[in-house]
Amino acid sequence: MNTSLTNLKFSNRFAEQLPADPVTENYCRQVESACFSYVNPTQVQSPKTLALSSEVLESLGIIGDTSDLLNDSAFSEILTGNKLLPGMKPYASCYGGHQFGNWAGQLGDGRAINLGEASTENGFFTLQLKGAGMTPYSRRADGLAVLRSSVREFLCSEAMHHLGIPTTRALSLCLTGESVTRDMFYDGNPQQEPGAIVCRVAESFTRFGHFQLYSSRNDIALLQQFTDYTLKNDFPHLGKPGKDTYLEWFSEVCDLTLSMIVHWQRVGFVHGVMNTDNMSVLGQTIDYGPYGWLDNYDPDWTPNTTDAQNRRYRFGNQAQISLWNLYQLANAIYPLIGDAKPLEEILNSYSGKYQSAYYQMMCQKLGLNTSFSDSKDNLINSLEKLLTSAETDMTIFYRVLANTSLETDINGQLITLKNAYYESTQINDSYIQALKNWLNQYQKICAEENLAPDERAKQMNTVNPKYILRNYLAQQASDKATEGDLSMLHALQEMIRNPYSEQPQFDEYAAKRPDWARTRPGCSMLSCSS
Repeated sequence: MNTSLTNLKFSNRFAEQLPADPVTENYCRQVESACFSYVNPTQVQSPKTLALSSEVLESLGIIGDTSDLLNDSAFSEILTGNKLLPGMKPYASCYGGHQFGNWAGQLGDGRAINLGEASTENGFFTLQLKGAGMTPYSRRADGLAVLRSSVREFLCSEAMHHLGIPTTRALSLCLTGESVTRDMFYDGNPQQEPGAIVCRVAESFTRFGHFQLYSSRNDIALLQQFTDYTLKNDFPHLGKPGKDTYLEWFSEVCDLTLSMIVHWQRVGFVHGVMNTDNMSVLGQTIDYGPYGWLDNYDPDWTPNTTDAQNRRYRFGNQAQISLWNLYQLANAIYPLIGDAKPLEEILNSYSGKYQSAYYQMMCQKLGLNTSFSDSKDNLINSLEKLLTSAETDMTIFYRVLANTSLETDINGQLITLKNAYYESTQINDSYIQALKNWLNQYQKICAEENLAPDERAKQMNTVNPKYILRNYLAQQASDKATEGDLSMLHALQEMIRNPYSEQPQFDEYAAKRPDWARTRPGCSMLSCSS
């Protein structure tokens, strides 16, 4: 039984199988013909662990009392990079990417440092510190992170996992004991904030941008070496590298990406910054920056202030952006294929596959079987129009719809659904008639499928969460943690473990967004600053 990180064994396949930057000094620069640079985390003054994920500890094979580990100073030293374990070879990875549709060239791990790859009974896991100091890829930044954004990243990583959405994980949230200067909205009002570090965990942190950078530099040898490494270590089931295998791999990356996006749409998650350097080839949600959750259903909403004008990464555009990003990955690996046609065929099938997967997901949200019919397709399209015609809390609507009797009259149905609406004045005669028509259509389809009310409710409640990490809740937890009060952080951590279950002790966290949070910074819009 392993009760300590010190017993982990590190294999470091990435560092051992790929070329390293020959320059060992830590200063910002263009790194050529290498996949990473060795760099040690910046030492911090007073590390303190604020939160741990017992599930991630278990996946690493570490069994122990979480409360004891929280108070273990040696544990905090490791989780902030102050102490390196035998076998750890810290490094920052080199990659590029498109940011808001524009090629940005070399980007890389500007504030993330990989401690190494732990070899466990459950496979290989890379431990990565976000906010552990400057790297050769930090550009003009300091490589640090603040508690405000770190609380959000820690909580959201774990919330997404328990919602059943592919994601990187968060092992720990630690204070550094130092202050970091941040101008949250880039408006000339910098403030001192508590520094923090999140230890992220994933089977791989490989991004679309890795392939893009090597291809953009016409370093085809390195592109092939990195692609072969990815196939060998992350997609071993595909077999020996070669043209056909590269195409199989690209097709699988497309499918994994599609599945992730459908999950995002299912729960109302908006990533906020879907740059190609923030896209994982494993189809896992990665890099929790200015993300947000839909309160009222609005396909045009984005949480990112940088994207406020063009809304490129808005909720309703995430499927189209994922396809755009996959086109960039296809362009990057084209030199390995030498033939555009098979890549185009894979990409051309994406939209049809997405529409089919989205339709099936929406049927599940409504408790219906997933076989296609025009009537169900019309039902889904009508519902999305209905949700936007009055300000409707998406999460609450589906949960209360599950328990709404389709046999009662419209007045009885409105009584059940009323808690999902933000503005009662919008529930006028026109809306009520549209809702009545929709509910009648829904009832008819449920009857055709012989769907009993309790069966419908049970099915719906397995895919429609009662609890999400609402934007204002994450902000409140961050505010309290900054003041030294960790009670809400730990309460939310407990709540998100069972998002589909009734948890009466957390009912206040299932309430719709309060009016004060509608326009408050951190609750409605966020910047990339951390």
